[in-house]
Amino acid sequence: MPDTATLDRPLNVRLSVDLSAQIEALCDATGRTKSFIAQEALKQYLEVQAWQIADIQAALKEADRGEFATQKQVDAFFKKYGG
Repeated sequence: MPDTATLDRPLNVRLSVDLSAQIEALCDATGRTKSFIAQEALKQYLEVQAWQIADIQAALKEADRGEFATQKQVDAFFKKYGG
């Protein structure tokens, strides 16, 4: 019996006409399938989202510990970078 964790699973998604046309053009240009393009795009999106969530959670833990920039540090930052 195959391991169900490694089996491909279908996902039906409704796309705008414009997005669908862009995917078709990319498939034609690269010789890749729509499935490959969609999987790669989702992987990249999920990686970014996971990174952002982890970073936010870490920042919230720092805030819970009271680890904030001092007013002097904030002033120095804005003096250096403007604002």
